[in-house]
Amino acid sequence: MAGSPVGRGNSMIFPELFRKKRQPSGGHSLIAFWIPGMILVGVIVLALLVIAIPVLRNPEYLASAAADPVVFQAFLVTFLAGFCAVGILAITGTPLAYALSRSESPWKGLVETLVDIPLVLPHTVAGLMVYLLFMSRGVLGAPLGELGITFEDAFPGIVAAMVFVAIPYYVNAVREGFGRVPVQLENVARSLGASRFRMFWSVTLPLTTRHILYGALLAWGRAIGEFAAVIMIAYFPVVISTLIYYRFNTGGIAESQAIAFLLILLCLVLFFVFRFLTRRAGVYDDRS
Repeated sequence: MAGSPVGRGNSMIFPELFRKKRQPSGGHSLIAFWIPGMILVGVIVLALLVIAIPVLRNPEYLASAAADPVVFQAFLVTFLAGFCAVGILAITGTPLAYALSRSESPWKGLVETLVDIPLVLPHTVAGLMVYLLFMSRGVLGAPLGELGITFEDAFPGIVAAMVFVAIPYYVNAVREGFGRVPVQLENVARSLGASRFRMFWSVTLPLTTRHILYGALLAWGRAIGEFAAVIMIAYFPVVISTLIYYRFNTGGIAESQAIAFLLILLCLVLFFVFRFLTRRAGVYDDRS
């Protein structure tokens, strides 16, 4: 009995020593997990190499693609439409994600299932649904067309297709972030007189910044990579995926590889910069 208080006392006096004993060793214990995981990483690396090596061996195609105004226009349309889609998702998807994370409604499961629908649909089916919704005689296209908003072969059609396919990527990521914020923090804010909106804006939203940014990145990446849904509603203006497919059929592999390499390079740079700048954004540690 005399030994136990001493043990507890030592753990209080030297918490770092006892904490270190409980921590698992790092590198070697993870080898069994790294080996199968690196198979997936290896496939990605090989896929990058089969694009990069032929392009770097024939830099004239890369230079031609970089100087092509059509390619520049396609990049501009694609990235701008992707940012517009993410903006729409941030305005509409963030409240939905919060409601799903806090709701106890029996209808919650149905709403979550509907949100996930674009994940499992073939791209052509998603494109057909978007077209039937936003075509000139569509349920949404007809009334919006009277307001002067055209979707067929127009920039709004590209944005609509991108929003539809990216919904679950944004909503699910942000909902996960809201779910990690302790409800007790919100209750404290409410007990101090804050309204639900003020509590959400000043407490919950800042703590979910990291997940919101990550969801935006996922949604943007999914949006700019969409092909089938986009061309079914708006073949023009040409997005980068449509241009790569067109150049593959008309100019061969070399031309399409050069454009694809530019897209991969830009995305790698953007993703790396994004992760570096947001690595500490909205981090909440509740382990203590």
